Amino acid sequence: RNVVLMGLLHLGAVYALSLVPRAQILTLLWAYFCFLMTALGVTAGAHRLWSHRSYKAKLPLRIFLAAANSMAFQNDIYEWSRDHRVHHKYSETDADPHNARRGFFFAHIGWLFVRKHRDVIEKGRKLDFTDLLDDPVVRFQRKYYKSSVVLMCFVIPTFVPWYLWGESLWNAYFLASILRYTISLNVTWLVNSAAHMYGNRPYDKYISPRQNTLVTLGAIGEGFHNYHHTFPFDYSASELGLKFNPTTWFIDFMFWLGLVTDRKQAPKEMIQARKERTGDGSA
Repeated sequence: RNVVLMGLLHLGAVYALSLVPRAQILTLLWAYFCFLMTALGVTAGAHRLWSHRSYKAKLPLRIFLAAANSMAFQNDIYEWSRDHRVHHKYSETDADPHNARRGFFFAHIGWLFVRKHRDVIEKGRKLDFTDLLDDPVVRFQRKYYKSSVVLMCFVIPTFVPWYLWGESLWNAYFLASILRYTISLNVTWLVNSAAHMYGNRPYDKYISPRQNTLVTLGAIGEGFHNYHHTFPFDYSASELGLKFNPTTWFIDFMFWLGLVTDRKQAPKEMIQARKERTGDGSA
């Protein structure tokens, strides 16, 4: 089923590219805005907040991030965070859901085309995920996930351009929903594939994850992957938040608004000591 659905989705995205010259500029800007919201639902939400608990978010922000996560349509927050914690605990082993040692294609999309390795299931059962279901926002999104995906991932992105500035439903659907969704999926998957295979390792040369600039640009700050796997508790997922890291900027802005507290960071001394002890000398 996944092979067929992903094949059709990517064919739809390729067709959508042909519609770009005929679309209104507002529609293209709206599609990009939806992409950014989609990305934040994964990076600031499912990843840094719920998977790693690297900061605390108040209820209004958690509701926004859950809605944005439904727009991302990459499994509900509970499932996404569960798989990601297993990925970190057993990275590059058979218990890793998207083990990069099985090749680029498997780490990128192939893991969705086959049944999970039995080690993923068996070792995943040993981890504690009760904190996720203790959050009423996570429980609500999980309960109404299918309907929230239909609304957030497809209906709203299509409806807004058609209703507000008269874009055709056809263009709105293929550009703001299908093309935007396909690009956002592949950008996220590149963190699992490219950022585990290509780049330098200034913090820990003994693990696979790398620093990958192109992934950082596409995934709004998630490409500092050698750092992230070395210090997974750091809310910035990078050594310097002032580098290109829009997700960190968003979290910092929410902190300024009073919606974020308890941002966790690795001390500079710890980072420098780790570089000297296990880094590859590239930074």
